[in-house]
Amino acid sequence: GMAEAGAAMANDVYAMYWNPAGLAAIDGSEISFTNVNWLLDIDLNYVAFARYFEDVGTFGVSAAILSMDDQEITTFEQQSGTGDYYSASSYAISASFARQLTDKFAFGISAKYLGEKIHNETSQGFAFDFGTMLHTGFRSLRLGMSISNLGPEMEFTGSDLAVRYDSRNGEGTNDPVSANLSTTPYDMPMLFRVGMAYDVDLGPKSLITFSGEIKHPNDNIQQGAVGAQFGYSEQFFLRSGYKFNTEEEGLAFGAGLATNISNGTKLVIDYAWQDFGRFESAQRFSIGFVF
Repeated sequence: GMAEAGAAMANDVYAMYWNPAGLAAIDGSEISFTNVNWLLDIDLNYVAFARYFEDVGTFGVSAAILSMDDQEITTFEQQSGTGDYYSASSYAISASFARQLTDKFAFGISAKYLGEKIHNETSQGFAFDFGTMLHTGFRSLRLGMSISNLGPEMEFTGSDLAVRYDSRNGEGTNDPVSANLSTTPYDMPMLFRVGMAYDVDLGPKSLITFSGEIKHPNDNIQQGAVGAQFGYSEQFFLRSGYKFNTEEEGLAFGAGLATNISNGTKLVIDYAWQDFGRFESAQRFSIGFVF
């Protein structure tokens, strides 16, 4: 809802996605689930759990799965479809740790196992995320930084890449030999984020938080985002933000509710809407428990 300006805002179980250092703000246990109704019938599902251990730090695990509906296979000869279908998906499973090293500085790290699948071809690899969170000491100003998807190249392999190769194209009497088509290795989408956040008290129960960040992806141009969150009684939240230097994304809105459902257990529900220009919009819905 704040246009993803989360590098310095991360302070819950979702910090494993935005900035793993934010996990250090957890003082109990949290579990959450998110569904993102993405573009072109693509779905993103995310589940995460984190728990604080006294004098050690906060540990967390998460899984993200991106999936799409089956698509009909077309070829040059059968451009209207072959009658066969393929699917594509990707996933990331991570384990995270964060610790408050001083009263003002926290550090976090995530180790991830990643995979992608397109029809019968797959690609797997490992990556790491690193993050820091600094409370500057100037009122509530805090600075956050993270590096995501730091790891080696990935490459697709699979049964569809196995072929029979005839170097003479059918001439002569030699039999074709077994061979494999090679694919081009590709870099992971590494992303560097740096941001700041600042709280302003509007009364005994009202608080507004301003957040901004700049991010530099290795496969795109530098981008930015600003956002604000209004909270009342630490229970009701309204959010808005805007992304800069993107081709389609722009304005975002969101809302949240945090309410006690039993002694020591809190239910947290969040919703966000993101404008995608010509692609219309994407919506996110999250539900979680703090205990």
